[in-house]
Amino acid sequence: MKVEIWSDVMCPFCYIGKRKFELALQQFTHHEKVEVEWKSYQLNPHVKTDAGKPVHQYLAERKGISIEEAKRMNEHVTNIAKEVGLIYDFDKAIVANSFDAHRLSHFAKLQGLQNKTEEALFAAYFTQGKNTADKDTLIQLGNHIGLDTEGVKEMLESDILSEEVKYDMDEAEKFGITGVPFFVFNRKYAVSGAQNSDVFLETLEKVWEDG
Repeated sequence: MKVEIWSDVMCPFCYIGKRKFELALQQFTHHEKVEVEWKSYQLNPHVKTDAGKPVHQYLAERKGISIEEAKRMNEHVTNIAKEVGLIYDFDKAIVANSFDAHRLSHFAKLQGLQNKTEEALFAAYFTQGKNTADKDTLIQLGNHIGLDTEGVKEMLESDILSEEVKYDMDEAEKFGITGVPFFVFNRKYAVSGAQNSDVFLETLEKVWEDG
């Protein structure tokens, strides 16, 4: 079985969805037969990386709300994240364009380390306050994960894998995907959003039965 997950590094519900899906996968009898592939999606492809702009301010501007309202929204999602064991720190999160982070994910896929890389990117953005658009940061992350450091550097200094990122986003548009996370099972069934783990487990079992 193949599960494709459209996701964005700066999407708080994508990290939560990852945890809930993983919980379902642990309970799924045939989990060893499930191949997971992460697909690129950008909630805001035009966002400019700005280490000096608080995420609360960015959200307020994007949603047309007050900074206080934005803080309450981020506090709400922080509490949801806690329920699945994730610690979000929006006060030190850095507004960052995710295009190069997606390229790193594609690079990791070629080395069989994509899931590990997605986990590291989410943690870097939501927990560690790292700039996930900064090339040196991505090189360090890649090195820690076990990716070929020179290969990552060469990729980031060129436009290698840019087309793969754009292809994923074009495919999302064709599928009518307007929000992430978005999970596609064997190109037959889909689950939208960070649903409870029992929804994912039920879908896994249904897809398996259908063959």
